Amino acid sequence: MKNVLIVLSAADTWTRADGSAYESGVWAQEFVDLDEAFIRAGFRVDLASPGGIVPTMDKRSLDPRTVGEAVAERMRAYLAQNAQRIENPLVLAEIDAGHYDAIVVPGGHGPVEDLYKDPDMGRVLLEADRESKVIAAVCHGPAALLAVRDENGRWPFAGRKMTSLSDEEEIEFGTAENAPWLLAETLRELGAHFEQGPNWSTHVVKDGNLFTGQNPQSSAALAEVVIAALR
Repeated sequence: MKNVLIVLSAADTWTRADGSAYESGVWAQEFVDLDEAFIRAGFRVDLASPGGIVPTMDKRSLDPRTVGEAVAERMRAYLAQNAQRIENPLVLAEIDAGHYDAIVVPGGHGPVEDLYKDPDMGRVLLEADRESKVIAAVCHGPAALLAVRDENGRWPFAGRKMTSLSDEEEIEFGTAENAPWLLAETLRELGAHFEQGPNWSTHVVKDGNLFTGQNPQSSAALAEVVIAALR
């Protein structure tokens, strides 16, 4: 049986450039699409967060006005069925990457508040990458890659192909103007070979053991490529 670790942000707000707090957390569809697909594939799936804090699902990701009635209903039902798992995540600092075949990070704006600078996130991903384990992240989840530095202070993902929520999508979503920094722009500045598809279209990028998806619409496709890689 393959073992997968999904790391969830513990943040419930995103600190904006002017110091204000933007209610946020994990984007429900990105977690649900990944978790549900991995369990259906017969994988063991553990959840972890910084400090073992119960993750917050972004209210917008459960709002029919934002995601549509059908998606909102499916998200709420899945989260309710899996409440015990979600409310009892493992402590990220205690995670040994060697126990897992894949490390997976859903988005939402939570990761750009905590995971991008979390030393334990960096340690886990560095260990996983050095052992060529699958690393997958979607939307703002690739912010977790920013936490990784090798012993020489270098970012080991420089030169790798990847994607994330694009700057254009951040602008269209209405959250770019007061953002302290933009994820896609930052990845490019660090040396990522950033690739993107049309706004809100399914787009997944594969580079060795690194798999990334552009936006919530890409989470199910990302799950499929992870499953194929692990099989």
